[in-house]
Amino acid sequence: MKFPVPHDVKAQTIPGTEGWERMYPYQYQFVTDDPVRNQYEKETFWFYDGLHYPEPLYPFDTIWDEAWYLALSQFNNRVFMVPPVRGVDHRMINGFVYISPVPVKDPAEIGSRVPHFMERAGHYYKNWDALEAKWKVKMEATIRELEAIQIPKLADMEDISVVTEALGESKGYHLLKNYDDLINLGIKCWQYHFEFLNLGYAAYVFFLDFVQKQFPSIPAQRVTQMISGIDVIMYRPDEELKGLARKAIELGVEALVTSSTEWTVVEAALKAQPKGVEWLTSLNLSREPWFNVSTGTGWFHHDRSWNDQMNVPLSGIATYIGKLKQGVNIERPREKVCAERDRITAEYRDLIVNEADRKQFDELLGCAKTVFPYVENHLFYVEHWFHSVFWNKMREVGAIMQEHGVIKDVEDVWLLRRDEIKSALWDIVTAWATGVTPRGTHTWPPEIEWRKGVMQKFKEWSPPPAIGIAPEVIQEPFTIVLWGVTNKSLADWASVQEVKDPDSITELKGFAGSPGIVEGIARVCKTVAEVGQLQEGEILVAPTTSPSWAPSFAKIKACVTDVGGVMSHAAIVCREYGLPAVVGTGLGTKVIRSGMMIRVDGSTGVITIRR
Repeated sequence: MKFPVPHDVKAQTIPGTEGWERMYPYQYQFVTDDPVRNQYEKETFWFYDGLHYPEPLYPFDTIWDEAWYLALSQFNNRVFMVPPVRGVDHRMINGFVYISPVPVKDPAEIGSRVPHFMERAGHYYKNWDALEAKWKVKMEATIRELEAIQIPKLADMEDISVVTEALGESKGYHLLKNYDDLINLGIKCWQYHFEFLNLGYAAYVFFLDFVQKQFPSIPAQRVTQMISGIDVIMYRPDEELKGLARKAIELGVEALVTSSTEWTVVEAALKAQPKGVEWLTSLNLSREPWFNVSTGTGWFHHDRSWNDQMNVPLSGIATYIGKLKQGVNIERPREKVCAERDRITAEYRDLIVNEADRKQFDELLGCAKTVFPYVENHLFYVEHWFHSVFWNKMREVGAIMQEHGVIKDVEDVWLLRRDEIKSALWDIVTAWATGVTPRGTHTWPPEIEWRKGVMQKFKEWSPPPAIGIAPEVIQEPFTIVLWGVTNKSLADWASVQEVKDPDSITELKGFAGSPGIVEGIARVCKTVAEVGQLQEGEILVAPTTSPSWAPSFAKIKACVTDVGGVMSHAAIVCREYGLPAVVGTGLGTKVIRSGMMIRVDGSTGVITIRR
C-alpha cells in the first residue's frame, strides 16, 4: 500500500499557479528548508479531508479549517486529555486540505492521561443534559451577537452626533473593530462547536469498542443501528417543508405553490390570494430560524442558505406536495427503524452471559443514546445558522471594499485571507481619514484576478486520497468512524487508483453505512445545485451529503459517497430513512457516472457497476 511522498506531490506545481502558497497561512505548507519539520512530514501519514472539503478552499474560507484545527486539538489535548490521541495536524496542497491525527505514542503518558480524562469527560457525561442546555443558550446568544454586528459605511462627513454627544470615536474605528468582532465570534463559535463534539463521538466509540470485544465479528453498522431512531433538530428544516406542503393542500393553494420553480413568481401569485397570504404567513414563521440551513455543508462562502435561495426549499415543498397528492407517506419510517433497533439490541444483549458485562453494555448504550443527538444538532447551530449569517456579514465587508475600489466585486472578498482583509480595511480607513486614494486600489485587483485563475486550476486537479507513509494499523477512533479511513479502505483506494482505465472497474468497496441491497440508475451530484437533476428511484452518488439535501432522500433508492465512515451524515440519515448506503468509497464520483446501472449492498459495503 504505497502513497505519494507529500513533498513530491507539492513539488509538482500546476503551471500558472507558482506562488500559490501566499494565499494560505504559512503553517499549512509542507516544507523543505526545515530539516526537523521536513522529516516529521515525510514520516507522517496524511489523508485528504474530502469529508469537509470536496473542493479547494478559497483563501478566506480557510477560517473554518483554522477554527477546527484549533478547537478539536485543544479539547483533545489540553482540556479533556483524551488518552491515546492529541489533535489533528493540517497541511495544504493546491488548496486541498490534508490532515493527520497526532497520537500519544508513549504508553506511560497514555496511562497518566487516563485519570484526567475520566474526571473531566466524566463530568460532562454525568451532567450532559444540563450542560447541553447551557450550550444552546451560549450558542444562540453568540448568533444574536453576530446578527447585531453593524458594518458601517464611511461617510464624507461624520454625523453631527459624534460632536454633540462627544462620542470620541469614528465610523472608521468601528469598521475595524466590528470586523475584528465578526472574526472573533466565528472563532468563538467553533470553540463551542467542539466543547461537546469529541465527547459525543467518544461515547459511541467506547460503546463500539465494548461491543466488538464481546462480539469480534459484529459489523460496525450493527452497532450504529442500536443508537438509530433518535430524533434530532437537523431533521427539523425538512419537517418544516413537509408541514408547508400539507398546509398548501389544506388551504387549496398547492397549484399556486407548484406553478413555477421560481420563488419570486410563486410568491407574487400567492400574495394575490387570501389563502395564499395565509400560507405565506406559515412559511415566514418557518423561515426563522429553520431556513438558515445551508444549501451545502455551510463550510463554503457559496453555500447560501435557503433564506438566500428560496428556489431550493420551494423545490422540496413541491416534491412533498407531489408525493402527498399521490397518497405517498412522506414520513421517515421511524417506527420501523426503532423496532429494528430494539430487535438488534435485545438480540445481542441476550447473548451477553456475564451480568457485569450486560450492565456495562446498558450503561455505554445509554450514554451513547444520550449524547448522540448533539453530534447532529450542533450542525444546525454552527455550520448552518451561524455560518449563513456570518457569510452575509462578510459580504457587507466586501461591499465596503468594493465601494472604495480595493476589489471590483463583492464576491472577490473570498480570494483574500482574513488577515489580508484586515490590512486592506486599515488601508481604506486611513485613506478615508486622510482624503487620499487607498494603496489597495492598485495592489489587490490584479492579484485577485491571478488568484481567480489559480482557483480554477486547483478545481481541475484531482487530489490523491492519501499521501505519506500509511501506519501499520489505524486506531484513531474519529478517523475511522467519521472520515472512514482504515487500513482496509486505504488498500481499496490504492487498488482503484492503480487502475489506468476507470471504465474497466466493475466493483468499488466502502463502508457498510446502512443495510439493504438495491439496483438502480446512478446519479452523480457533486453539489446541491445538481441535486435537482435527481429522478425518482435513482441512486445518489456524491462526494458527501449535507442536511440541506434531505428532500432528495425522499426520491432516492440508495446513497453512495466518496468520504465518510459509519457516523458520517450520509450514513446516519440513510439509516433513519431505511435506505441502503455505502460510504467512504474514496473515488466513487470519479469511477461512477450518471446513467450507469449499479448495485449497492449497504450490508457489505460493496458496489457493483453493471454499466
